[in-house]
Amino acid sequence: MDLTTKYMGITLKNPIVAASSKLTASIESIKQLADAGVGAIVLKSLFEEQILADKNILYQQDAMYFWFPEAVDYMNNYSKEHGVKEYLKLIELAKEETQIPIIASINCTTHKEWPEFAKELAKSGADGIELNIYLLPSDLLTPGEEILRSYIRIIEEVKKHVNLPISLKIGYFFSNLNLAIRELSSSGVDALVLFNRYYRPDIDIHNLTINSDNIFSAPEEITLPLRWIALLSNKVKCDLAASTGIHDHVGVIKQLLAGAKVTQLCTTLMKNGPKYVETILNGLTTWMSQHNYSSVNDFRGLISKNKEYSAAFERVRFMKRTTNQ
Repeated sequence: MDLTTKYMGITLKNPIVAASSKLTASIESIKQLADAGVGAIVLKSLFEEQILADKNILYQQDAMYFWFPEAVDYMNNYSKEHGVKEYLKLIELAKEETQIPIIASINCTTHKEWPEFAKELAKSGADGIELNIYLLPSDLLTPGEEILRSYIRIIEEVKKHVNLPISLKIGYFFSNLNLAIRELSSSGVDALVLFNRYYRPDIDIHNLTINSDNIFSAPEEITLPLRWIALLSNKVKCDLAASTGIHDHVGVIKQLLAGAKVTQLCTTLMKNGPKYVETILNGLTTWMSQHNYSSVNDFRGLISKNKEYSAAFERVRFMKRTTNQ
């Protein structure tokens, strides 16, 4: 079976990508994922604050930095000298110890100052950069169009400094998701990752506190990215990667049928361990054999290319009518 696929212009041996998580934060687990057979790895995100260690940002995050300004100097030095250096070293080690594409990840919210750091990622050997951007549309005075422009400005600034392929991982909080995805696909990115799964606070009614235990996705969550990939995979100007709710080979196959170039896995690898990749790949190749497909390209986008099927994804059904005929 030929599982080879191209993503962001990079050739991958298969469409399974280990998503950014704590599993991709150490060289030991990165090697385990590579040995298990993933096609590529997205490293744990480096935060914009770690790159800049900006005083104003630190003040906003914790009152401690206001009352104890000496802590700002400590964090500046730690973030710039330890966090960033360690991240660059991780990229170098990952490239030395594995034979698969390594994609760096930056969690960012602005387009100022930090994009020049992308040069260092390229020097360290990163094969691409995934921009993990989340601009919460909670400011009542900021129009949706301005939020979309902010995403595009970040992309433009990063591209000024590197020639690496760039992907953008986004959520679905846009006033017009269809328009947003199409515009972002034309911004110069090589891929869009649909969708990011953000922090989901909940309320503990017994202790009257906020908790954040809801960190893992459920298989049912696959339907949202599945729908939008099926609707737009043949209408956008870049690759689409599927993320969230993909827990087994069935989820992988569904997203490929919808038109995804790759599938990003996180929760299932956290729960089942890196070796579960082998189980997923075996399930994928068995299914392909049963349906007489010799390569992933034979069936990728099969559903989205069928007008009847794509119409089913577009229609919102509130009522199913039955007859006695």
